Amino acid sequence: MERSLVLIKPDAIQRCLAGDIISRLEKKGLKIVAMKMVQMDHVLAQRHYAIHSDKPFFGELVDFITSCPIIAIVFQGRNAVSLIRQAMGETNSAKANPGTIRGDLGIDLSHNLIHGSDSQDNASHEISLFFSSEEIHDYNRDVDQWIS
Repeated sequence: MERSLVLIKPDAIQRCLAGDIISRLEKKGLKIVAMKMVQMDHVLAQRHYAIHSDKPFFGELVDFITSCPIIAIVFQGRNAVSLIRQAMGETNSAKANPGTIRGDLGIDLSHNLIHGSDSQDNASHEISLFFSSEEIHDYNRDVDQWIS
């Protein structure tokens, strides 16, 4: 089973959309194996978004993600990375398809509510930034027999 990191971003927290976003991903059959609210500092934000460090929007991205607490979640499931990416929709909420999180709830490119790992390798790295192995729980759900 794959694991992927999801961050419920400050705009989703401020707009009280966290529950809806989490529910949408759980309804896709994904299982929460770790979750916590975090106030990211600039150091963690810069490490998390290091791939964008040479882009002109990097400073704004760091300022935004550190502006309010976020919810960090590790989801587990079959094809978790691609399933989450599909459920999120395009990065630019204005161009995201209806039925996706960003298409239904997002505002624009900067306020797109959610981050999800874009590959299994990045998921492993990103998860390690936010969670220790002791904070990730493996357990069985009765529903798993119907969706695995």
